[in-house]
Amino acid sequence: MSKPDETADRSDEPSGGGGGTSPQAEPREAVTPRDEAPPREDESQAPSGGHAFDPKLLELLVCPLTKTTLEYDAERGELISRAARLAYPIRDGIPVMLPDEARRLDDQEAD
Repeated sequence: MSKPDETADRSDEPSGGGGGTSPQAEPREAVTPRDEAPPREDESQAPSGGHAFDPKLLELLVCPLTKTTLEYDAERGELISRAARLAYPIRDGIPVMLPDEARRLDDQEAD
């Protein structure tokens, strides 16, 4: 015996084909972007880009090279590792913890 043709019309399906939009369907409401919440008091603004860095991250982050604590330099938007003499940049509110991306501290900054 042969298989029934799967492309044959089925009288029990709604008109318009399988899965298409039927003319009776109501239009969806437009999605509007969510208003951004104002920055919390414990967040600091990065100098460029205006994205916030949450200083509470300092409790979790350490220097990837020395495993020592970091200091937040809000003016420059960097996390400072005095032990490694490096300043890790913060981009769009996200610390970039890659030594290759870090700026070397000069003698005055490291002390």
